[in-house]
Amino acid sequence: MLWDTPKPDLTAEAIQAARSSDAVILCMGLSPLLEGEEMKVQVPGFDKGDRMDIQLPSVQTELIKEIYRLGKPTVLVLLNGSALAFNWEAEHLPAIVEAWYPGQAGGTAIADVLFGDYNPSGRLPVTFYKSIDQIPAFENYDMQGKTYRYFTGEPLYGFGYGLSYSTFEYSWASAPDSIQAGDSLNISVNVKNSSRRAGDEVVQVYVSLHNTSLKVPVRSLQGFKRVHLKAGESRTVSFTLTPKQLSGRDEYTIQTVAPGQLHLSIGGRQPAGNPEDGNRFVRKNIKIQGDPYYIVE
Repeated sequence: MLWDTPKPDLTAEAIQAARSSDAVILCMGLSPLLEGEEMKVQVPGFDKGDRMDIQLPSVQTELIKEIYRLGKPTVLVLLNGSALAFNWEAEHLPAIVEAWYPGQAGGTAIADVLFGDYNPSGRLPVTFYKSIDQIPAFENYDMQGKTYRYFTGEPLYGFGYGLSYSTFEYSWASAPDSIQAGDSLNISVNVKNSSRRAGDEVVQVYVSLHNTSLKVPVRSLQGFKRVHLKAGESRTVSFTLTPKQLSGRDEYTIQTVAPGQLHLSIGGRQPAGNPEDGNRFVRKNIKIQGDPYYIVE
């Protein structure tokens, strides 16, 4: 049995610890104390263990702002099992690490990343929205506006996003200008580590179908490969996309490859379309020709 005296002002204690430190690592997020089944939790944003919002708990955001005002180098480490909205933190803090629920060796792993002993290369498996207002109602089972495949707004951080201590550049190695409906698509890109540090890059292939009557997502991830490159090293990475990966659904919900424009984007994350993306992506429009090709399984 353990016991301790009550500590009524933990915020003041945390601020004092930060004030006497050279740098601050803030571990925030969610925990089983907030989320669960039929819990007696009296915290804004939660109801009986269910989340009513996707923001960080307000008490955490207020503490983060107090620490920020101290002017110390600050890193925010997020410990959570689902996406969060942290707009103020993303705008003001110089470093944010998404650690999820890392397990018993999580502290060591996080320290390795923060001290530069490990070069991170993880990618987000979900979309991080800016607010709950960007998400359709839970009772709405239509996929319109949900997940990276059908979301047309600007997320806080998109599916597939992730940073590294290395930087990478892309250029086309080979890609056709057109294909016949029903043919597989063979493409290759050159990936170069343009930094002074070895690292892993996750090469992602996104497909969008334009000028088509088929029901299709905004874009879809249809391939990825992780490659390790030494500083200055280049490598050619190849993909083969099958007809199924280039298809949509017709009015009878049959998977179909139809004539139209296929827009490919290959890079270290989803195409953002920002000028600062530079050569971190390659894009190409490929014409799909011929009669519709039906995929019957």
